[in-house]
Amino acid sequence: MITQSEFSLSGADGKLIIGDITFDEKNPNMPIVLFIHGFKGYKDWGAHNLVARYFVSNGYRYIKFNLSHSGVPADNPIGVTDMETFASNTFSKELFDVNAVLDYIGKAYGAETEINVIGHSRGGGLAIIEVANDLRINKLITWSSISSFDSLWKKEQETEWKEKGKIYITNARTKEQMPLNVALLEDFEENADALNILEAAKKINIPWLIVQGDDDVNVPFEHAQKLANTNLGSRLVKIEGANHVYGASQPYNNETLPPLLFKVCEKCLLFLNEN
Repeated sequence: MITQSEFSLSGADGKLIIGDITFDEKNPNMPIVLFIHGFKGYKDWGAHNLVARYFVSNGYRYIKFNLSHSGVPADNPIGVTDMETFASNTFSKELFDVNAVLDYIGKAYGAETEINVIGHSRGGGLAIIEVANDLRINKLITWSSISSFDSLWKKEQETEWKEKGKIYITNARTKEQMPLNVALLEDFEENADALNILEAAKKINIPWLIVQGDDDVNVPFEHAQKLANTNLGSRLVKIEGANHVYGASQPYNNETLPPLLFKVCEKCLLFLNEN
């Protein structure tokens, strides 16, 4: 029987990380898939719970979590509504959270447990940097991953950002103006080497599957091409006609995965099951 349990951890700046573990009660020793969501995303967005069930029904334990500064409140985790926390996020804080979750997995399931990571969009960038510096991960999968963190804003915004201490980005779905404090830019500049995704990509020597739709307007296909060209041991899979979220949406009310996301999951499962 597939079931889901929740956990919470102390994340960056003491903010809570809320996560959940989907698993089959009859098979307690399954290898783990850890999912890292992207910018403006969260663990229960769209079809994420259906994805979790897919991997569990195929022999894996699936763990996902909300980054502590995602702007999704712990007491009402149904969307990005805590704009003050969202604004104060940085990439270093997100990497702190990813490490905290990996520490938790190690304590809960033991150091010998197989851990595979899926990172989506900005979460893909985090996953690449984590894997380049962390020996606990067996295989890496990136979905629609960025190849540089500064692709998330326009270069010409940086002057205004530094002058005003804040910029706003538009949520495409709700049209809401979402604030980003200059701490995000400062963190990126101060830790430029540590936060260089392409440099991290060069260091990855575990199996790596790069998945990318060719109809992605959020993260163009050239990002995947750059990552694949940087690490020739990786494998690039193009999903024809797929957008940034492979046909999912928020809310997503169907009981089955979108066809293109199902295709992605199938390809990932084949990759994970390879020796």
